[in-house]
Amino acid sequence: METLDILIDIRKIVRSINLESKRVQKDFGISIPQLLCLGHIDRASSKVATHGDLMKLLSLNSSTITGIVNRLERRGFAKRLPKTGDKRVTYIGITKKGSEVVRQAPDILHDQLATKIKSLPEPTQLKIKEALDIIVDAMEIEEMEAAPLITMNDPIEPLNPPQEG
Repeated sequence: METLDILIDIRKIVRSINLESKRVQKDFGISIPQLLCLGHIDRASSKVATHGDLMKLLSLNSSTITGIVNRLERRGFAKRLPKTGDKRVTYIGITKKGSEVVRQAPDILHDQLATKIKSLPEPTQLKIKEALDIIVDAMEIEEMEAAPLITMNDPIEPLNPPQEG
């Protein structure tokens, strides 16, 4: 096996995620992490989530979540709710406009991929996890923040389109 084949596969994954992220931003004016936050809040029975819930959901730090919530609030997609009880907890609710964005947003590849991975035999799932751990270790990116979301609606253009003529 060629090392280059592995690197090309990684590049295909990264490029497809980047292209989809740009498309969602262009079509809906919202970033993938913002969309994931809105979707999480929209699916909650009370239509609210805490700042801490969003930090855990996205595996991002507090200041990054604060920025995401600030942008959602400025656009009228979310709102901070009056604090009751524990003053250290901030509740974020979704607005009607935010719920509409969630309904119009593309299918999330993250959910489709999670379903496919869950359907694989457990030993295969473990092999995938171990292989990815090796790559993360090799790249020395264990501490990098990463929102666990992948989306796809339209087919992504190939990394190396066929050459004409």
